[in-house]
Amino acid sequence: MNTRLATIRTERGLSQKELADAIGVTKQYISNLESGYRNINRIAFKTGVQIGQALSIDNMAELLEDDPIVESRIKSTDPLHEPRSLTASKREEFRRIANESREARRKALSGEGPMPQYPINIPAYNPMDLMPQLDYCGHDAISLFSGGGGLDLGFDRAGIGHLGSWEILDDAAKTLCDNHPEWKVYGGEKGDVRGVDWKQYRGNVSIVHGGPPCQPFSAAGRQRGAADPRDMWPEFVRCILECKPDVFLAENVAALTSSRFSDYVKETITKPLEKSYHLHVVMMQAYEFGVPQIRRRVLFFGFRTRSLERKWVAPTPTHRKTGSPDNGLPETMGVRRALGLPDIGFDDVCPTLRSGLSGPRHTTSILSSVSAQRKYEELGLWPNGVAATREDAHRFVTKNGTFRLSVPDVQLIQGFPETWKFHGATYMKLGQIGNSVAPPVAYAAASSIARLFTK
Repeated sequence: MNTRLATIRTERGLSQKELADAIGVTKQYISNLESGYRNINRIAFKTGVQIGQALSIDNMAELLEDDPIVESRIKSTDPLHEPRSLTASKREEFRRIANESREARRKALSGEGPMPQYPINIPAYNPMDLMPQLDYCGHDAISLFSGGGGLDLGFDRAGIGHLGSWEILDDAAKTLCDNHPEWKVYGGEKGDVRGVDWKQYRGNVSIVHGGPPCQPFSAAGRQRGAADPRDMWPEFVRCILECKPDVFLAENVAALTSSRFSDYVKETITKPLEKSYHLHVVMMQAYEFGVPQIRRRVLFFGFRTRSLERKWVAPTPTHRKTGSPDNGLPETMGVRRALGLPDIGFDDVCPTLRSGLSGPRHTTSILSSVSAQRKYEELGLWPNGVAATREDAHRFVTKNGTFRLSVPDVQLIQGFPETWKFHGATYMKLGQIGNSVAPPVAYAAASSIARLFTK
């Protein structure tokens, strides 16, 4: 339901901030009410009374316009997708913005757009410097839910052999094959772990690693936990119990360890595995391992014997955050410096990259939140409409004059070297990148395992 709130507020001579201050809410809250993004019919009674008092109106119905909620024209193929409730005017506004963006992109790429504002950037950061190649430790691993290869790359650089990767997305499986033709990769239907008999690998595999899909536990995925059919933790646990590796490593979003999922973790992960494995849970933050991004993830380590557990030393930070006090560790590059952008007097690590693969649209945005939008603006970066190449980003000038990111830039921010080639359309490449474990984080975790087998 759209509103007349903006009109009445202006008639009363109040700014959004003044109205917000008067009723004890944020300016953004008022903005959301005025745009229809937040339904004014669903606000708290007390807030409604305060708005009425501040604007000297007796009936909240005076604020409403005849602008009904309408369904999206785009039909989602994802049964778990919940479309946003938008008014007809708001949907029309979004369509206008999308059409304008498509036309601007067409003009830019055909040479009809505004003159480029930035030279093509030359990055100062190479993630491979964070992952020096280690000698083969004499033991091999299999990889589940391999995605774009963040864990696989980290384990390979740590000197752990590769016996096989399972990935249900064809494009992601092709990414692995393109970068390592010698690897055995099971993609598509063959990459569906639900149909694999893991007993055949018992005795041949020392290490199992994987990142079960995070959507059942992330805010973006609605946090349905076990009720989400994408929950593959039971399959990962089944693999461990059938394959019986010496060590396993599993990665997921930090929210999995929140009180909301404490029972799930206990019943689905801990209880089945602790009978055969000694378990350790470690939080790892990407910028503490040289990656110019805020990305906090939880890693579950499991050791089959007490001797391996006692020998293991958990990974510890190798870097300190951009701008933090000197603690003896090298400072992680700010994202602008890492990408080779001009000094604007401010730099910091990038907000957490978003992956939109599960939505109904094929999105090329990496924006994860309103607060992330503010951070991108401070950094002078444009997180929407990521371009396929640096040349395309160079030509496609942003409306607000900020620097448009490209796929190579985004993969660097995630910790992938530019030599790692992603397969598929731009949205699919960004989806693989955003869903991946940051390779330097994977490398630190894998190195702690490889040391167990190094003489």
